[in-house]
Amino acid sequence: MKKLLITGGAGFIGANAVVHYARSGWDVTVLDNLSRAGAERNLEWIRTEVPFRFHRVDVRDARAVEDVVSTSSPDAVLHLAGQVAVTTSVQNPREDFEVNALGSFNVLEAIRLRSPASLLVYSSTNKVYGDLSSVGVEERDGRWGYRDLPAGVSERQGLDFHSPYGCSKGTADQYVLDYGKSYGLRTVTMRQSCIYGLRQFGVEDQGWLAWFVIAAVTGKPITIFGDGKQIRDVLWVGDLLTAYDAAIEKPDDSTGQAFNIGGGPRNTLSLLELIRIIERQLGLRLEVSWAGWRVGDQKVFVCDVAKAKRVLGWEPRVGSEEGVEKLIGWVRANRSLF
Repeated sequence: MKKLLITGGAGFIGANAVVHYARSGWDVTVLDNLSRAGAERNLEWIRTEVPFRFHRVDVRDARAVEDVVSTSSPDAVLHLAGQVAVTTSVQNPREDFEVNALGSFNVLEAIRLRSPASLLVYSSTNKVYGDLSSVGVEERDGRWGYRDLPAGVSERQGLDFHSPYGCSKGTADQYVLDYGKSYGLRTVTMRQSCIYGLRQFGVEDQGWLAWFVIAAVTGKPITIFGDGKQIRDVLWVGDLLTAYDAAIEKPDDSTGQAFNIGGGPRNTLSLLELIRIIERQLGLRLEVSWAGWRVGDQKVFVCDVAKAKRVLGWEPRVGSEEGVEKLIGWVRANRSLF
């Protein structure tokens, strides 16, 4: 039986990954410190679904991480643990650095020292490209869009870290790739764009799509930062897991590579468009308040996913409206969790 270690396995993506891989026949070990809101509820849910091993460990604890890697001897590692909000990174940049940069370094060192044959797949972010101020944008039909990038931002775009979060995740992104070059480890970085889906306990400063749905269903206030015309390519979490599958199943093709993983040009939503979808599906009118742009906000981010399709044979399958409908159904059925 193949063995998989998932750091951050009680988070939103992690919980979905644990169930997905355990049901696919993997022997799964989870490492998580349960610090994020919703993590303990996700852990309880996973326990009702599949067998797995759990270690309550913080990635900042190098010795503990090394022990888990040594004892689990994983064939593959999904490194999903991290501090996930730009606003939190601005408020507490030291913690953000320690979790994202140092924590990732600890995972890499543990693999180098204790399990060098493991394939590491790292969940990076589109924030490594910065605010893309050098890329022209324009307003068309009530939404922002790229002037000259119809397919979106490719991996050839230069890195430009903005905000402490962008710096810490970008540092980890580059360490992951360099450990492949310097030490011969099998490493892959996935620069992810706006993942959403079931088991996502979104909050105002992270997981905006899920937060809008949760707030709409539960009657909480919604604030739009900026003008609401900013767009993102949104990706259903199940489609993200198939990208991980492809990287793991094709290590000779994926090792040493960075991939932009998002919904692509066919799955873009502005904040205002999401509000209209929610209103239509819930049959109500939402009241929103407005605030200024936040540090690190991008008017547009859309992934060019052509490299992932060419190298991994991967592309998104779940359309944005279909995915939002699924998420609304889950939140309504699980309203007591919020």
